[in-house]
Amino acid sequence: MKLSNKKVTILVTIILGLSLMLAAGCTQTADQDSKDNGQEQEAKGTVKLAYVNWAEGVAMTNLAQAILEDEMGYSVETTMADPAPVFTSIANGDQDAFLDAWLPVTHETYMEEYGDDLVDLGYNFEGARIGLVVPQYVDINSIEEMNSVKDKFNGQIVGIDSGAGIMGATETAISEYGLDYELVAGSGPAMTAALKDAVENDEWVAVTGWKPHWKFARWNLKFLEDPKKIYGAVENVHTVARKGLEDDMPEVAQFLKNFKLNDQQLGSLMGIIADSDGDAIDAARDWMKENGDLVKSWIE
Repeated sequence: MKLSNKKVTILVTIILGLSLMLAAGCTQTADQDSKDNGQEQEAKGTVKLAYVNWAEGVAMTNLAQAILEDEMGYSVETTMADPAPVFTSIANGDQDAFLDAWLPVTHETYMEEYGDDLVDLGYNFEGARIGLVVPQYVDINSIEEMNSVKDKFNGQIVGIDSGAGIMGATETAISEYGLDYELVAGSGPAMTAALKDAVENDEWVAVTGWKPHWKFARWNLKFLEDPKKIYGAVENVHTVARKGLEDDMPEVAQFLKNFKLNDQQLGSLMGIIADSDGDAIDAARDWMKENGDLVKSWIE
């Protein structure tokens, strides 16, 4: 059938009109979905998570943020600080939770000071350990031997944040073992950078170290023996929260109670984030998708 030019023009106009209406409808639907999601998060509220710039804390906090936002519909604000202000902010109710409290030794003083003003939601990782860490090729095995090889270590122990519990324990170790060493404060990333540089150049270095940490998967390392038990025994990592969180956000509190990782799970999460070039939250989301059954068990 042959159509006149007039009919063709009318047909094209109708088709274009229907296309524009369909496109507008799709745009409105997408806009509404985005709006609804934003309204849901706003209605559920904002969860404030504090963390210290330590590998396991960064990893767990970003994973918790990804789950709370993507799977549970909350908004999340994260704040990085040293341990002292973190515990203070939780006790004051300015922050909701902290997922990196090492107990019973490393953060003992903070729990003694603030424990009555916060809630311990239980451990999220078992078998944590702190101490002095050296490359495996270092041919001493005990802290007691360090003075005899002071020059090889340049008379320094590379530390992390000045307010960290492991720094206080190391000051005690220096005193108790009579070490003629300087403890150099810095940060978790600065410590691993110094470790990386030493290993690549086959040099001696002693750092304040802890496990879980991705450095043990990347390099061949060991803890120096601590016969005086200055660094304590094996610890667990706990989640502490402000008082009232269980009443204000019971779903969030229950999720944080359920949130637990073993050595392999946390190690893989830290490794992915360490290799993410700064995109920690995207790396955590990738890990979350790859471990859907585990994540589901935390939020059901």
